Amino acid sequence: MTATVKARVSLNLPASLKAAAERYARRDGVSLNQFIATALAEKIGAQGAAAFFAERGRGGDAASAIGFLRSAPDVAADDGDTISP
Repeated sequence: MTATVKARVSLNLPASLKAAAERYARRDGVSLNQFIATALAEKIGAQGAAAFFAERGRGGDAASAIGFLRSAPDVAADDGDTISP
């Protein structure tokens, strides 16, 4: 089992933001602490993903990408792979 090291943080929030977080935590059946930790983890994950894709796209060549997409065979979509209007 991996030991988890925890750090204590003093956080000043506007009362309205704290009240909203408490409502969502109650709705989700978790503590305010757990709700805030999860929300922070989600934000860090989103920021990390954005940075990853920005880095991946930095050396991209749009003309090559378009050429690759145009070289795809012209075949009908498989059953279940269509979008209904």
